[in-house]
Amino acid sequence: MELLLASGIGVLTTAGVWLLLRARTFPVMLGMTLLSYAVNLFIFSMGRLAVGAPPVLREGVERYADPLPQALVLTAIVIAFGMTALLLALSVRMGYDTGTDHVDGRAGPHR
Repeated sequence: MELLLASGIGVLTTAGVWLLLRARTFPVMLGMTLLSYAVNLFIFSMGRLAVGAPPVLREGVERYADPLPQALVLTAIVIAFGMTALLLALSVRMGYDTGTDHVDGRAGPHR
């Protein structure tokens, strides 16, 4: 399970960085989204993987899931949603103002 989770985080991070290095606004937005997913999975995994364990400590329970990483990931999801909406609005506005979707506003060769 740990190898699968680590591989998933690595793939999401690699794809996110690759998309961030593109020169168009939509791949940059997708790259930021994939990086936020990778960070959320990383934070969630720091709370130790406990499948089927209760999220709070009760009487007689020795193994439980840590609720703090879950709360941090939930907050990060909400913040990432707002940031994606803002970035989308800015990129649409830049497309109307400059006539291109290139990140620096210059029309370059299309690939």
